[in-house]
Amino acid sequence: MSTIPLRILGVDPGLRRTGWGVIEALGNRLSFVACGTVLSDEKEELAHRLLALHRGLTEVLASFTPDEAAVEQTFVNKDAGATLKLGQARGIAMLVPAQAGLLVSEYAPNLVKKTVVGSGHADKKQIRVMIKVLLPKADPKSDDAADALAIAITHAHHRTSRALLASLK
Repeated sequence: MSTIPLRILGVDPGLRRTGWGVIEALGNRLSFVACGTVLSDEKEELAHRLLALHRGLTEVLASFTPDEAAVEQTFVNKDAGATLKLGQARGIAMLVPAQAGLLVSEYAPNLVKKTVVGSGHADKKQIRVMIKVLLPKADPKSDDAADALAIAITHAHHRTSRALLASLK
């Protein structure tokens, strides 16, 4: 087992607010590093909003130098336009770490909730409570940052089995 912690970036993509969280994993031990939210101005054109997300996430990567990244998968809702815009924000969330040469994994929202809370239908409050249990030093200022930490935790717990499955293909 390595004695060097793995630094993981979790990203909860959104066009208005993209949450990010950085943790370190050493075996089963998790440590909080940082978290926050990248914002885009709703009054701006879509291209400029996506550029703001790109710049913000690029700054996060430069500041915290993660080893791997995990992004929440998009769920399709009834508003096709909103789903498409979320997909574009998600594309930025995947592009930035990929440009930095990082492995980028994706996790369904229900898997994230089940991993962190134990129920695939947990609410935001339950996620925040479990973030405090799993990462006592974490103090996310938004639900988006808390969700991003949950995504990073999910990756820490599932990355080994994902790598094993990939090697069998």
